[in-house]
Amino acid sequence: MFILDITYTASLERMDELLPDHVAWLEKGRDAGRFAAWGRKVPRTGGMVFATGTRDEIEAEAQRDPFVANGAATVTVIEFDARFAAEGLEALKS
Repeated sequence: MFILDITYTASLERMDELLPDHVAWLEKGRDAGRFAAWGRKVPRTGGMVFATGTRDEIEAEAQRDPFVANGAATVTVIEFDARFAAEGLEALKS
């Protein structure tokens, strides 16, 4: 399991402009079985995506995020080895 830790570097106005393309990217990742969950940070300074695949695949996918590709955000890919997942969250386990 990988966590994509996305941090905004542009204004919220710019992020809102890119949001439809970002959501389309998220949905494409979900439909391909790569993304298990995502959401905004609170306060709204970025977001996180839980992803599965190889490190190379996820690193490449992270760079395709329209927020990142357009220079409006940075992303850190963190590998997470879940040893426990509550009922209903089994997909988070490695």
